[in-house]
Amino acid sequence: MLVYILIACDRLDEKQEKKLKQNLPELQAALQVYADENTATTVTLINDCESDDCEDWQLGISQPIKKPVHLNPPVNLFNSLAQQYDIDCEVGYIEDDEREAVSYFGKHEGRGEAFLIAEYLGL
Repeated sequence: MLVYILIACDRLDEKQEKKLKQNLPELQAALQVYADENTATTVTLINDCESDDCEDWQLGISQPIKKPVHLNPPVNLFNSLAQQYDIDCEVGYIEDDEREAVSYFGKHEGRGEAFLIAEYLGL
C-alpha cells in the first residue's frame, strides 16, 4: 500500500501560516534527509510549496508500507516535527494517483500512533 503523510497546510489561522512559512526551509530539509536516508524503501518527497498561499501547499512524503511496523519511522518523524514546529499532519493512502485521508495527528490533533493508523489504513 502506498501511504502518504503530509503537513496540514490548510485551515490555518494567520499566526500558524506565518510560523509555517518561517519554518518551511527546516521542514523541507528534515523531510529531504528522511527521504535520502530511506531510498531503499522508496520514500518519495512531496514538496510542492510554490504558491504564495499555504493552503495550496503539499509537503510531506509517500512510502510503500507492507506491515504496520513499517509505519513507526515516518509517524515518529512527523510526531517530532509536529512538536517542534507546532504543526498537524494528514495521513492516508494513494490509489490510482488519488489521495484518501484516513487520519490526522500532530500538535493540536494529538500524537500519531502507528498501530492505530495501520488499523485505519486496513493494514
